[in-house]
Amino acid sequence: MSDSYQQCTRCIMDTTVAGIRFDARGECNFCAVHDHMDQAFPLGEAGRRKVQALAADIKRTGQGRKYDCVLGVSGGRDSSFALWYCVTKLGLRPLAVHFNDGFGNPIAGENMTKACRKLGVEMRTITSDWRESKDLKIAFLKASVPDMEEGTDVGIATALYGVAAKEGIQRIIIGQSFRTEGIAPLSWNYLDGKYLKAVHQQFGTVPLRPWKADDPGFHLDLKEMFYYAFIRRIKTVTLLYHVDYVRADVDELLTRELDWVNPGAHYFDDLYQSVIYYLNRTKFNIDRRLFNYSALVRSGQMPRPVALERVMHINKIEDEKVINLCIKRLGLTRAEFEQIVATPPKTFRDYPNNYSLIRLLRWPIKLLSHLNLIPESAHDKYFNC
Repeated sequence: MSDSYQQCTRCIMDTTVAGIRFDARGECNFCAVHDHMDQAFPLGEAGRRKVQALAADIKRTGQGRKYDCVLGVSGGRDSSFALWYCVTKLGLRPLAVHFNDGFGNPIAGENMTKACRKLGVEMRTITSDWRESKDLKIAFLKASVPDMEEGTDVGIATALYGVAAKEGIQRIIIGQSFRTEGIAPLSWNYLDGKYLKAVHQQFGTVPLRPWKADDPGFHLDLKEMFYYAFIRRIKTVTLLYHVDYVRADVDELLTRELDWVNPGAHYFDDLYQSVIYYLNRTKFNIDRRLFNYSALVRSGQMPRPVALERVMHINKIEDEKVINLCIKRLGLTRAEFEQIVATPPKTFRDYPNNYSLIRLLRWPIKLLSHLNLIPESAHDKYFNC
C-alpha cells in the first residue's frame, strides 16, 4: 500500500478514488456531500410533508390519464420498495418500466412479475436491440474504462424517458437513495451521451438506430435532455430521498408483502455486474462497494468496522460461473476477453465527452437539479464527486 494512502476517518472511502479530498478532521468530500444532501432532503415530518406534496403534484399532472408516473423497476430491493410504497402508501398509478439488455437475473425477473401482479401494476419491458447492446458492452471493454455499464445506464434512462414521452407522462420516479447507495465517484461512473457515442464510434461495429422521442435507443445527449426536460416537461422524482428507508427492514417487508427474493447481492439484478466488479477490482484497483457501504455507514445502517471487514473479502457478486456466462453471451472466448482487458487502463477523460461544457454550466445544472428537471444528485455527481 502506498505511503500516501489515506482513508476517511468517518466512512471507508479512500485514495483509490481519484480526486478524493480530506478535511482537517480526515473526513472526505463524499461525507461532505452526504451531509449537504441530508440537510437539503430531511426525513421525519419534513420528509413526510415533501412526499405528500410530490404525490399531489404527480396526481395533478397525471389527471385524466391511465398512469400518473413512470417508475423504473429492476427486481432489486430499491425499485421494488419504491413501487410498493407508491402504490400502497401514496395511491399513485405508476407504469412500471424495465430495461432488458439481455443480462437480467432470472430471480430479479420473477420479483418484478410478482410485485406488479400483486400490486395491480402494468409492467412494460423495453428490450434493447441485442446487436446494439452487445456491441456497446464489447466497445466499452475495448475502451478500457471502469464505467463499463455506460450502455445499460443510458439505456435505462432512455427507456424511462421514451415511455414517458410516448404515454404523455410528466413524472419519472427513480428508486434510489443517497443514504443507502451513495453517489458513485465521477471517475468510476461517468454518464454522458457524447462519451457513449465517442467510444462506440471508435470501437463499435453495429450502427446505433437513430433517435426517436418515444424510441430513443441509446441516445441521451444534451439536446435530447433539453427536449425531454423543456419541451415535454418531464421531471424526475427521487422519492426515496424523503423516505425513512432502512435496508434491513425493507428486506423483511418486501418478502412479506411481495414474496420478494434477494437476487444475491446489491446490483445483482444485472448479471453483468459480475464482470464489472471483477474487472474493476483486478484491472482498475476499484472496489465499488466503497461508496455503497460508506453511505450505509454515514446513515447509521452499517457499523464502520463491519464495512471495513467486508471489503477485506472479494465481493460474492464476482461469481466465476456468471462471469463465464456473460463472456459467452457476448460471443467472446475467455482468451479473447482476456486479450481485450489486458490493454492499459483509461478513463472517460481519454475520449470526447461533454465534461468541459458541463463544468461551464455549473449553475444552470444546479438550478435544473433543484427543479427536478434532471436528477437531484446530478449537480453533486458532476462537481463534488
